[in-house]
Amino acid sequence: MTELSEDDRAAVNELRGAVMRLSRRLRHQRVDETLSPTEMSVLGTLARCGSATPGELARKEHVQPPSMTRIVAMLEAKGLVRREPHPDDRRQVVVSRTEQAAAMLAESRSKRNAWLASLAEGLTADELAVMRQAAPVLEKLAHL
Repeated sequence: MTELSEDDRAAVNELRGAVMRLSRRLRHQRVDETLSPTEMSVLGTLARCGSATPGELARKEHVQPPSMTRIVAMLEAKGLVRREPHPDDRRQVVVSRTEQAAAMLAESRSKRNAWLASLAEGLTADELAVMRQAAPVLEKLAHL
């Protein structure tokens, strides 16, 4: 591990603030205002990782299993997920997103990308180059 310098620690502090502000603004670019950020996150996890048991979803989303059970029930009532018997363990179910959820996520992603692209149009060529270099680093930080 690399020991961070004082300048690196200051940059980390600036990054934290900027990421939080940008994230907050991105969350306001939602297509479906009736879904909570947690419900949207669960749908995103299903889109990225595929079908999962409620327990697996709870671990991935860092929530307690009873909370995930409630979230899945709410998403199912809205027609965004379906529960099916687990192929190997009849005591469990597998949760997967519906076509309605896939369409809503695609529309949401498109809206957020368009909003962010409109902001990026105000950047200089050098700033755009830095953004292109920073994107994979931020992705890595998000998954460490």
